[in-house]
Amino acid sequence: MIFSDRKLACQLERTEARANASIVEERARLFPESKAEWLEVAGAYAMFDGPESPLTQTFGLGVFDEITHQDLDKLEAFFKERNAPVFHEVSPMAPSSLLELLNERSYQPLEFTNVLYRDLTDGFEPQTPRNPLLKTRLIEAGEAALWARISAQGWSAETLDLSDFMLEFGQVTASSAGSFPFLAELDSEPIAAGGLFIYDGVALLAGASTVPEGRQQGAQMALLNARLQYAVDQGCTVAMIGALPGSQSQRNVEKNGFRIAYTRIKWQLRPAA
Repeated sequence: MIFSDRKLACQLERTEARANASIVEERARLFPESKAEWLEVAGAYAMFDGPESPLTQTFGLGVFDEITHQDLDKLEAFFKERNAPVFHEVSPMAPSSLLELLNERSYQPLEFTNVLYRDLTDGFEPQTPRNPLLKTRLIEAGEAALWARISAQGWSAETLDLSDFMLEFGQVTASSAGSFPFLAELDSEPIAAGGLFIYDGVALLAGASTVPEGRQQGAQMALLNARLQYAVDQGCTVAMIGALPGSQSQRNVEKNGFRIAYTRIKWQLRPAA
């Protein structure tokens, strides 16, 4: 059994950091004018993917190395030089001294994320799909735009018409190194999209959405089955996913063998008065 401890936290935090660094690198390649880049400070990855991107923050702060005021100076300068807000996603596996530093430097807690994981060392038994006519597959070369379109259509109803942002973000994500984008199809028509990133034996599941007219068919379950099976086939030993505490997403994955590793807090540096 894989237990939730600092060792696991290092695996999970590094996988998510590597996934997001890969996206940042791909955006820099596709859109050089974005000035997207990332750096590592004391084991933490700081990402700049644009001032309003959800990736513009740090991952793994304090989990790998003890954080000092000098480290936070470097990280804060990285974001401020790019006119971006300063956010840190902090695992409770980091030492309590980090919280003292954040409080001293006028940070405030902003949101919670439950990080869930599933042990894959004994393989994976897929759940029975609701609709047996559903098919899932990895996208083929040249289908990044298709995957992004389906993903954006699924998210647009939930994000107050952020479909334009999601369309571009989806194309960058789908073509980034280490990414394995999946589609769910009904009668040969794509109705749902789901992301998978693999790093060092850990499978990160992210970005699953279903177009409004394709819902209630079991597409999310089908995509979960497909991605977990693919992860097992690639030799992954653990799968992870992030979810809003108490959300339907959390309930869905808990029904399929995931359990909470820990709850992260996102901290924001308050602007100077």
